[in-house]
Amino acid sequence: MNQPMAIVLAAGRGTRMKSDLPKVLFPALGRPMVHWVLDAAQAAGIQNCLVVVGYRGDDVREHLSERTGISYAVQEQQLGTGHAVEMCRSQLTAHNGPVLIVAGDSPMIQADTISTLLSEFQAGQYACLLGTLLKEDPTGLGRIVRGTDGRFERIVEQKDASATEQQIKEVNMSTYMFDCQALLWALSKLENANAQAEFYLTDCPEILRRDGRKVDAVPVLKPCESLSINTLDELALVEDKMREMGYPETGR
Repeated sequence: MNQPMAIVLAAGRGTRMKSDLPKVLFPALGRPMVHWVLDAAQAAGIQNCLVVVGYRGDDVREHLSERTGISYAVQEQQLGTGHAVEMCRSQLTAHNGPVLIVAGDSPMIQADTISTLLSEFQAGQYACLLGTLLKEDPTGLGRIVRGTDGRFERIVEQKDASATEQQIKEVNMSTYMFDCQALLWALSKLENANAQAEFYLTDCPEILRRDGRKVDAVPVLKPCESLSINTLDELALVEDKMREMGYPETGR
């Protein structure tokens, strides 16, 4: 089996940040947040990282130019997370190992969380294993729907969730481990018949499960990893938490 690799989604602008700067380049403790994501992946032993760039992609490349083990895919149109990963197809075709997929705007992703997810994925020989979180207030997040056997069935978004499903505390945090060839197959089955006309990566686990492949979800994420960054206020909260946890202040 090939060594694991990571895909870091970093193509978005982040309009709610009220700046022309690509979202992943906003500094967290003085350092573009995407660096913290790449640090975690590489500390977990994933040395080959594929960064999907789009909006002002040359700026993202420049900020990452001193890092090793980084390659790039380009998403020229923002047609959803599934489309972003599809842009990596040519670089994934020959890969037969695990693929971690994470968001580039999640600077508090932890290396030990990635290591745990990878270990469970390899031990269980999954087609897909989602890293999830148990959250007391899951409002706004996709819920993990499980069957009567306790196994993963699907992800349902807040707006589509029934009253019963909205009571589910286990949520999707866009942290996935896929078998690479299974991922490529699932991407080929994606459709964009939704209000946004986008291709959603969240559909891939269910596509694989329906095909009889082994898919599950494990709540391995920590509360700090639930802190998302969509606004400057949320960035300030993340920086406060990073300081509390002893992250170094850095000018890089």
